[in-house]
Amino acid sequence: MRVLAIDSSGLTATVAVVEDTQTIAEYTVNYKKTHSQTLLPMIDEMAKMVELDLSSIDAIAVAGGPGSFTGLRIGSAAAKGLGLALDKPLVNVPTVDALAYSVYGCSDLICPIMDARRQQVYTGIYTFSYSAGKKDGENLVEPVFQVLKMQMAVSVADLIRRLNNYGRPVVFLGDGVPVYQELLAEGLRVPYSFAPSYMNRQRAAVVGALGIRYFKKGRFETAMEHKPEYLRVSQAERERAEKEKKARIVIREAVMEDAAAIAEMEHQIFADAWSEKSVLDTINQKNTICLAAEKAGRLVGYLLAYAAADEAEIARIAVTEEFQRQGAGRALILGLETVCEENKIEKLLLDVRESNETARTFYAEMGFQEDGIRQRFYENPQEDGILMSRELGK
Repeated sequence: MRVLAIDSSGLTATVAVVEDTQTIAEYTVNYKKTHSQTLLPMIDEMAKMVELDLSSIDAIAVAGGPGSFTGLRIGSAAAKGLGLALDKPLVNVPTVDALAYSVYGCSDLICPIMDARRQQVYTGIYTFSYSAGKKDGENLVEPVFQVLKMQMAVSVADLIRRLNNYGRPVVFLGDGVPVYQELLAEGLRVPYSFAPSYMNRQRAAVVGALGIRYFKKGRFETAMEHKPEYLRVSQAERERAEKEKKARIVIREAVMEDAAAIAEMEHQIFADAWSEKSVLDTINQKNTICLAAEKAGRLVGYLLAYAAADEAEIARIAVTEEFQRQGAGRALILGLETVCEENKIEKLLLDVRESNETARTFYAEMGFQEDGIRQRFYENPQEDGILMSRELGK
């Protein structure tokens, strides 16, 4: 079997062509250039050097994470693009699995550590074991690669605690070693060592060798199915989440451009979801009050109500699950009250499923009273509706 192997999960960019019993070619660069500049030219140059027809490979093995978010995306994009163009399967090899596998045959604990910033590391705990006894009178044994702790993102302090609990010698490798070497020295109570330079960073030849083993066990996927494994959200995503958490909820009039997003939320939240056309028709009616809740520029909720004389009936109100219990529902009701006061509307009406205790409690907290029951009012599933109302200005 022959595979093309790719690893750009860390500072090192590395590609290789690997067969069952040998490495045909390997090209590794550990330099400051971005992987987007180096990865594809490296594959092209390596293929030319060994006169490789890429269509002759059986699969593409790619280090699928964890690691650098940008590096993983570049490596995955390259693997997916080649897989689609060549119609070849992909083998997603966990980055730290491949790092550990490079210390082949070691019976100590093997602990790859990749710097995840803020005194955290991407890591796992591995070892090799040997089956006892001889086979057919031979002395040949094959070390068994054991995953004692699957890849994870943890603090250095937590990792040190786990390793001390094992009470066994540990071999460290990876780009986290120079960053956290002092912390390891201070906290470890077990013998430890560091892998030498020729095996302490990512190597595509190892990704390929392990990829062949995983492929033969049926662990492969199509190029379309492949996704990198980040283990945690990126810094940019964390900053966005923090910004959204601190952002103020803004209530505004819903407009036609909101209809698609509202209809999508309908299908996510309600069994009897309104279509986009129904939402549009409601927004365009003159006797409706349609409000949208925004947070950090994102539509997070909406309220659709019908006005008649001095009353307004809430037909739909919803907040997307991600932003529930953050005040959006309350803000929508208060926004409706403001509009009603401006239009001399004195009473709010609504109905709610009898079983929806959460909503009934919320409405009660907002001052609504239960007035009666509409039997079998709801469908999918069939259920009674509780009628509720609130007098404004009281």
